[in-house]
Amino acid sequence: MPYNVRQKHRAPAITEEIRPDPALPQVCVIGAGASGLAAAKALYTAGVPFDCFEKGSEFGGNWLFDNPNGVSACYETLQINTSCPRMAFSDFPMPADYPHYASHDQVYAYFRDYVDHFGFGHTITFNTEVTHVRRGERGGWDVDIRSSAGSAHDQTGGQSAVTETRHYDAVMVANGHHWDARWPDPGYPGQFDGEQIHAHDYRSGDQLEGRDVVVVGAGNSAMDIAVEGSHRARSVNLSIRRGQWVMKKTLFGLAADQIALPGWAPWWVTAARLRIAALLSGGLRRYGLPVPEHTPGQSHPVQSDAIRDRLGAGAITVNPGIERLDGDRVVFTDGSEAPADLIVWATGYRVKFPFFDPDLISAEGNDLPLFKRMVHPDRPGLFFIGLLQPVGAVMPLAEAQSRLAVKSLTGEYVLPDRQEMVRRMHEDDRRNKRQFYDSPRHTMQVDFDHYLRELDRETRTGRQRTPRKGKVAA
Repeated sequence: MPYNVRQKHRAPAITEEIRPDPALPQVCVIGAGASGLAAAKALYTAGVPFDCFEKGSEFGGNWLFDNPNGVSACYETLQINTSCPRMAFSDFPMPADYPHYASHDQVYAYFRDYVDHFGFGHTITFNTEVTHVRRGERGGWDVDIRSSAGSAHDQTGGQSAVTETRHYDAVMVANGHHWDARWPDPGYPGQFDGEQIHAHDYRSGDQLEGRDVVVVGAGNSAMDIAVEGSHRARSVNLSIRRGQWVMKKTLFGLAADQIALPGWAPWWVTAARLRIAALLSGGLRRYGLPVPEHTPGQSHPVQSDAIRDRLGAGAITVNPGIERLDGDRVVFTDGSEAPADLIVWATGYRVKFPFFDPDLISAEGNDLPLFKRMVHPDRPGLFFIGLLQPVGAVMPLAEAQSRLAVKSLTGEYVLPDRQEMVRRMHEDDRRNKRQFYDSPRHTMQVDFDHYLRELDRETRTGRQRTPRKGKVAA
């Protein structure tokens, strides 16, 4: 059956503290966003000793508006693009009274309840940044941390910084990949006299009020900002270089992704479902948007219920890519131009790990090959949680990854050898390149239900390998 979390799936609350088993590997979790919380909960409930470090004074990552860690891209009108039953963690459904698509504050409230329900809030150390991760001299990992508060769940935001190094058997990296803004490189010729911001720095329609705005991009953030600008700005021009299929979030009064398929269905069936959804959503050619060169399913989905209405009302003008900047105007590749005193670059993000030396871990062109999008074949004891771009939500996939990582740490699961990992990584890479067009945003792309099924199958296979108990191989 397709992934759908219902109220009956709620696990019992954990009311007594779970003591870690000192015989198990010591683990460091980097970040307390959605993926970091999934990792912390999996480790805590399995009795694995760990530290979870969060740079800011709150958990929630990208879903916390004005997150004190300074790297959240959350904006005032942000909603999830996956329906609540398909975004929730497997054992903790979102509240029954939530709408089909929760707002960012509802998602944060859900995280807060999740942490309280499973009782692991005390395991998160706030106001503490991981500054460097390197191989230990005797194996494992040395982790440098800089703390301005020091104690677990301390939100005082103390000013004096304390730096120290701790040693761990394993590290779970959950620092997110929607925080390092990617600007056009190289930039466009000409000079612009107005203001330029990246979508990462957009917070509310107040920034658009009464202005001539050009939004550059065709993803979900670009659509949301253009729609909000159509109500607040003097003019809104949406510059789209490459066409995208824009799906409606609701069809026939239901969340569109509730028309889902089981993970065993072949990809062509999923692609056919997406094509049908695109047809039911209606084409965008008559609104001036470029016709996509790819079929639905070959790119990360873009969803908007409001964009067609605002285009139809003439509140948003669609333009092709930018040719040059000209003072208080933007000139497009078809020779048209538009007045502008604000350009919003909704041009995506770079995958970055500031705590790794580049010769240890780097993601050139956003590409970091990993076994099942989580394990580096040459870096034992290092797990990446949530470093993927699903056709669906990240949270359940980060949860499944965390469970697999924990089973590896406790000896219930054994990874394949390096040769087998590399072989299967190449197979997955070839498959993904057939399914999705070549783009930095698709280097980490996976299909939601297929991926969950793959991890489940890999877990069963790993149990059949020779069991290894104890610490992670160094």
